[in-house]
Amino acid sequence: MTYALLNLVFLVPAAVLAIVATVRSPDRRRFLRALGLTVVAVLVLTAVFDNIMIGIGLVAYDPSHLSGIFVGIAPIEDFSYAVFAAVVLPSLWSLLRPSRRRPRAHA
Repeated sequence: MTYALLNLVFLVPAAVLAIVATVRSPDRRRFLRALGLTVVAVLVLTAVFDNIMIGIGLVAYDPSHLSGIFVGIAPIEDFSYAVFAAVVLPSLWSLLRPSRRRPRAHA
């Protein structure tokens, strides 16, 4: 099994969760903007720190399970964990927080 196939097991449900959170969000544009900025920030941090960790020999991957696409020396498959966290956590937060409905005015 390749790392990419293994990653799909987690990324497909994460995408479904993000879609549900987006549809249920009272301000979809704001939610998507925040989600996008979070993903970009986490990907940049992952690129920096993964390259450092791989470069010093802390982590290694079996090349036969990689796609061959790299960002520096970090395999692209390694970024899926960061994407998963950056998508799932805000989506769950959005879905599980209490609704912000205004109380009804009593006449």
